[in-house]
Amino acid sequence: MEQLWTFLDGGSVRSSIFTPQSVLLSLLLAFVLGQVLAWVYYGTHNGLSYSKSFVQALILITVVVAMVMAVIGNSFVTAVGLMGALAIIRFRNIVKDTRDIAFIFCSLVIGMAAGSQRYAIAIVGAVALCAIAIYLHLTSFGSHRPQNAFLRFNLAGAIGARHPVLDVLKRFCNSFVLISSQDSSLADATEYSYQLMIRDYGCNEEMVSALEDVTDISSVSLTMQEELLEV
Repeated sequence: MEQLWTFLDGGSVRSSIFTPQSVLLSLLLAFVLGQVLAWVYYGTHNGLSYSKSFVQALILITVVVAMVMAVIGNSFVTAVGLMGALAIIRFRNIVKDTRDIAFIFCSLVIGMAAGSQRYAIAIVGAVALCAIAIYLHLTSFGSHRPQNAFLRFNLAGAIGARHPVLDVLKRFCNSFVLISSQDSSLADATEYSYQLMIRDYGCNEEMVSALEDVTDISSVSLTMQEELLEV
């Protein structure tokens, strides 16, 4: 067991040159760990900016970085020359999600560990990073849902103090404010816009259904502020 850990830690190869067998093992390990990282990203992604090419890039980045580490080896001159060559390349793709940047850094670090033949660090690090990503996904850590929403509907006639629409809003919302009321394109109808403070997100469909049951109401539209910010 001690010998296996020494091998995984790269202790027996740090002072030797990179052989084709060790490089192949590093690339295979980088590919496997890159796959694990990509699957975790795929399973925990919640946003609207999902990209198949980005998921595939996570695997390729891990393998490429492992190959770069093998090319550098123990040569300082090669490392400087490679840095100069990579500085010429300019990447113009904009990463929309900060979480995507974190996964890119994860693939870089895993590739560096695998390419430098520090297999134990690569495996333990990949498992730890993936476990943290799954934990953050399952617990929705850091999520803060704003309770604001926008409601629009057309109604024939004016809304009085005891109108059924107001009763529905009082039942499902902590507070609501009339933003605007203007003539609708429909005959004898007024378009109303409200800003709401939703009490329970799980009752949104029930609230919309209750509004649609009100007499002379039509074109009910409810938009959550979180959805607007995501787009």
